Amino acid sequence: MPFRRNGAERPKIESISPVAAIPGGDVQIRGTAFGSLPRPEVSIGGVAAPLIVGSDAFVVARVPESASGGEVVVSNGEHQSASTSVAVGSLVAGNLHPVASPAVDGEGNIFTTFSGSRGQKTPVAVFRIDTEGTITPFLSEMMNATGLAFDASGVLHISSRFDGVVYQATGSGVMSVYVEGMGVATGIAFDQDGNLYVGDRSGTIFKVSPSRQIYVFATLEPSISAYHLQFGPEGYLYVTGPTTSSFDCVQRISAAGEVELFYRGLGRPQGMAFDPQGNLYVAASFGGRRGVVKINPQREACLHLSGPNVVGCAFAPTGEMIVTTTNALYRIPSR
Repeated sequence: MPFRRNGAERPKIESISPVAAIPGGDVQIRGTAFGSLPRPEVSIGGVAAPLIVGSDAFVVARVPESASGGEVVVSNGEHQSASTSVAVGSLVAGNLHPVASPAVDGEGNIFTTFSGSRGQKTPVAVFRIDTEGTITPFLSEMMNATGLAFDASGVLHISSRFDGVVYQATGSGVMSVYVEGMGVATGIAFDQDGNLYVGDRSGTIFKVSPSRQIYVFATLEPSISAYHLQFGPEGYLYVTGPTTSSFDCVQRISAAGEVELFYRGLGRPQGMAFDPQGNLYVAASFGGRRGVVKINPQREACLHLSGPNVVGCAFAPTGEMIVTTTNALYRIPSR
């Protein structure tokens, strides 16, 4: 029998979607006895959450900036529900300007950019965030740092959409040119043989061999912002590149350079990451909600994380997801 006291039924949370969010994202809560008059009250991480929709069985609440955790409680004015958890991201760094996914080295250090507008020289191009959360400038002498990728030996590579150069940097931040002439160089990724792939957003994916010979690997529709590249566990190169369509796709390219559609139905898809189970995560809109979309190997999609202005994601060695927005970086606890 439902719990009752003073004539009112205790609220019960039956489901929360998505399973993760960052401040500013919204969660959909379904259940019973939330109360419609007055409106239900929701707290997330012990902080009152603004309601977007409120009814007796369905609530949409926005994650407050000051949420200190992910415990969700619904109150109908007389009684509170038992708490249910959602993974809420914690702010690691603000005042950034990433335009793609962060890069994480084998020790868990995070690298992200302050890209700036095209042609803008910023004081710092790439920041390093250690495992203790300490933020330090890593690179400064480049313009419009865009894509980030580590090679097999742990050397960081950075593309510049300003000059079409891919740079490499030692662990101490000494920078040199790795390859140039890459057009509007955006996303970059390495395959298991050490070949570097560079996305020129005007329509070309370049392949650069370890000896730095350059080939045209594939040709795609131009992107209005950037190509984002990520290798999947089966050896395909996955590519996103927002167009003027609101129904964009993820494409993948075989080792022979054959392009095929992997999934269609995303809004402005950008940075990507794979988990150990082979699920693909894409910074995109899905069903009108912005965040990170999870696409399983069977090509079934759902919103995994809700949040505004998400541009990229990556996984730390501990399994935590790292999410970049247009001005910040968040760490999402693993579930």
